[in-house]
Amino acid sequence: MACMIFAHIRQEDSLRDIDIALNAHAKKLYHIGIRQCPRSTLADANNRRDHRIYEEFAKLLMRRTRREYAGTPLAVDVDNAVYALDASTVDLTLSVFPWAKFRKTKGAIKLHAMIDLRGNIPAFLTITDGKVHDVKAAPQIPIEPEGIYVVDRAYIDFDWLRSIDEICAFFVTRLKKSIKWTRVVSHPVDKSLGLRSDQEILLSSKKSRAKYPKRLRRVSFRDESQNRTLVFLTNNFDFPAETIAALYKSRWEIELFFKWIKQNLRVKSFYGTSPNAVKTQIWIAMVVYLILAIIKERYLLQNSLSQLLHFLEINLFEKKALISIFRPNPRQEIRKGEYGYMQLKLFDY
Repeated sequence: MACMIFAHIRQEDSLRDIDIALNAHAKKLYHIGIRQCPRSTLADANNRRDHRIYEEFAKLLMRRTRREYAGTPLAVDVDNAVYALDASTVDLTLSVFPWAKFRKTKGAIKLHAMIDLRGNIPAFLTITDGKVHDVKAAPQIPIEPEGIYVVDRAYIDFDWLRSIDEICAFFVTRLKKSIKWTRVVSHPVDKSLGLRSDQEILLSSKKSRAKYPKRLRRVSFRDESQNRTLVFLTNNFDFPAETIAALYKSRWEIELFFKWIKQNLRVKSFYGTSPNAVKTQIWIAMVVYLILAIIKERYLLQNSLSQLLHFLEINLFEKKALISIFRPNPRQEIRKGEYGYMQLKLFDY
C-alpha cells in the first residue's frame, strides 16, 4: 500500500517507473516505511493480494473523515444531512481488460459514489462493470432517516424513491419529460428568484402510480445563465421552493469530486490488468484522498487538496514535521553590506 500511495502522489506511469523512482531514493525508503519494492513484487501483490483489504481500510477512513467534517456548514441552509449520488465511467481497452464489459468494442468500469456534502467526503463507493446502470447500485446505499439524497434523472426508479420515503428520508431529483403526472394543487412562488411553479402532483400512469401512490412535489426553476428551465421532483413539502432548487444545484459537488480524483490520482490508467489490480488501485486512491481531507481539516489548512498533494510530492523524502510541509517558510531578506547588496549581479549597467 505504501508503494501504491507513493505512485498516486508522484503520478507514476508504470510499475517500472515506480521501481526506478524508489531505487533513486533507496537510502530514504525507511522514512516512508518501505524496505524494498521491486517491480515483480508489486505485480504479484496487485494480482494476488485481495483488494477488499484496501476497500475496508478506505471505508474505515470514510467514517473517520466524516466525523472530522461533522461540524462543517453546508452551502444550503438546512439542518439535515445532505448527500449527492452519481456514477462516473472510466474507459478501458477491451483487449487488455476483457473482463470490463461495456460495449462490443469498448471496455469500462464504473465508480458509483455518494458524497456527504459536509466536506464533500465519500460516504459510499462501489466499483462495477461499465454496463451496470447507475440506479442498479442505489439499493446498496444505506438510507439515513431525515437525510436528503440529491440525484439526477438516471436515479428515477419509483421503487427506490418510495423506499427512501418509507424511511422518512427525502430525495431531490429532476423530473423526466416522459413521466406522466396530474396537478393536485399549486402554490404561489417568487418569480424574482427564478422560480416558475411549485405544485403538488400525482403520477398518472398506472405502472408508476402503483410504485409510488403518494403525492410528490414539482418545482420549476428558470436558469437564465444557461437559458434553460429545470423541473425538480421531491417528496419534501416543508422546505421553500428556492431551497429545493439550491439543493439540486449542490449536486454539482459530486461532479467536481470525480473530476478531482481523475485529474490528481491514477484512476484512468492502471498498473495491472486484473480486476483485483484495478480495484486495488482505485481503493488506495480513495485512501490518499481521505488522508488529505483529514490533514486539511485537522490542521485547519486553507490550501486546496491539489496544493496539499503537490506539497507532499515535493517533500515526500524530507525528514521534517508533517505540518511544516504545508505551512510556508518565511523567506530571508537579502542582506545589504557595506558596498551594497551581497548578492552578485549577473549584469552591471
